[in-house]
Amino acid sequence: MSRAPASPGTAPAAARPAVTIDDVRRAAAAIEGVAVRTPLIEMPALAALVGHSVALKCEQLQPIGAFKVRGAYNAIQRIPAAARSRGVITYSSGNHGQAVAWAAAKVGVRAVIVMPNTAPQIKVDGVKKLGGEVVFVGPRSVDRKLKAEEICAAEGLAMIPPFDHPDVIAGQGTCGLEILEQWPHADTILVPVGGGGLLAALAVAVKATSPQVRLVAVQPEASAALRQSLREGRPLLEYPAGPTLADGLAGGIGEILWAHRALIDDVVAVGEDEIEDAIAALASQDQVIAEGSGAVGVAALRAERVALGPGPIVVVVTGGNLDAAVLARILSQRL
Repeated sequence: MSRAPASPGTAPAAARPAVTIDDVRRAAAAIEGVAVRTPLIEMPALAALVGHSVALKCEQLQPIGAFKVRGAYNAIQRIPAAARSRGVITYSSGNHGQAVAWAAAKVGVRAVIVMPNTAPQIKVDGVKKLGGEVVFVGPRSVDRKLKAEEICAAEGLAMIPPFDHPDVIAGQGTCGLEILEQWPHADTILVPVGGGGLLAALAVAVKATSPQVRLVAVQPEASAALRQSLREGRPLLEYPAGPTLADGLAGGIGEILWAHRALIDDVVAVGEDEIEDAIAALASQDQVIAEGSGAVGVAALRAERVALGPGPIVVVVTGGNLDAAVLARILSQRL
C-alpha cells in the first residue's frame, strides 16, 4: 500500500472557501426530484477481499449514467432567465456534456457541447440523443476550453464549466450529503478525481458535518495531476495526460479543488490494468457496469493502494457510460 502525507496540502489561512456547506444544502433543495437520490449498495465480495464493509455510491444510475447531472442542473437553474434563454455551452470529454444537454432540455434551452474527437462514441451519442449540438476539436482539454470560449463570446451563450465553477461544485456536493445520510458510520470515502469538482464538493459537504471521515482521492497513473500538483506546490491547470481508459479524469485540476486541498486525507493512483480488472470484477461479481473513470476507486481497493482506517468504506462509482465493445474486450480477456 502507498500512503500520502496525512495532509497533502495547506490552504492559505485567510482564503475564503469557494464553496460552503450552505451552498451545497441550497443545491440539494434545487435538484430534489430532478437528480436521482442514488442508492448506497453493500458489496460482500469486495468486503471479503479487503476485510472491511464496503458500499458503492451508485452514481451510474443517474439519468445520463453519471453524477454530473447534479452540478449541471444546479448551475443552469441559477442562471438568470434572460441569459439562460439564449442557451448554454460547455466543453467536456463526455459525461458533463451529456449532463448539460440533459439539464438544458429540462429547462427548455439550447445546449452546445464542445467535445474531443477522441470522445467515446457512447458519450457522443448520448449528447446528441439529449438534443445537444456537438462541436468536435482536438484531443487536448485546452482545445475544448478555447473553442467553447470562442463560441460563447460569438453567440452570447452562458458557460457551464465542467468542474471549476461554484454552482457546479455545489451541485456535485449533494452526493456527499446523501452518503452521510445513508451510511453515517462511514470511515473512508474513495472519490475519483480529474479536474476535482466532485472531490472538492465532497470535501466541503463531508468535512463540514463529519470531519473524522477520511477522503481518499483516486486518479489514473496516466493523469496524476493532483499528485503532481501537491509535489510542486501549485495547481497544474493543464496536464499532459497519457492514454487512459479513465478518460473523464484526464487533464489538469481546477483552482477550486486546489483551494480545498487541505481537506483531502490521501491521494493514490492506479494503473490501466488495475482499472480494467476493477471493471471486470464489478460487472461479473456485482452486476455493476462502471466506466473507467467510475471504477478507479474499486481498482484502488483491489490493488491495495489505500491505507484503510478501522471502519466501513464508501466508493463513489461516478459513471457507467462504457462502450459495449470495450466491456466485451475486458471481460473476454479476464474471465
